[in-house]
Amino acid sequence: MKIYREMKKARDTRNFDTLSEFFHDDCVFVRHQTGTSILWSDFKHDFRAMMESGKFDRLMDRCIYENDDILVEHSIMRFPDGTRESIIIVQMIENGKIVRMETGASKME
Repeated sequence: MKIYREMKKARDTRNFDTLSEFFHDDCVFVRHQTGTSILWSDFKHDFRAMMESGKFDRLMDRCIYENDDILVEHSIMRFPDGTRESIIIVQMIENGKIVRMETGASKME
């Protein structure tokens, strides 16, 4: 679980530069809630702002499965408006970099 541990450490310390190293510039981020996708190179500036703002909290974070090809995570996030979501993240890995990331989220009461 090398990638997961290192990514978690970067997220926990809000170290965007280290976290960003795990993503290929052409990584596709797919959001199932909206059916939209965006390239990491187009999304990373917004992600940096979200991460560094301190307004988004990971209340729980765990690795479901990881090997050289895939990383599956589950987390519970709290957003600035106070809502919480349970999030599954599936990340496809090639040559040590994430090339595709898909999320599914459910609002929590």
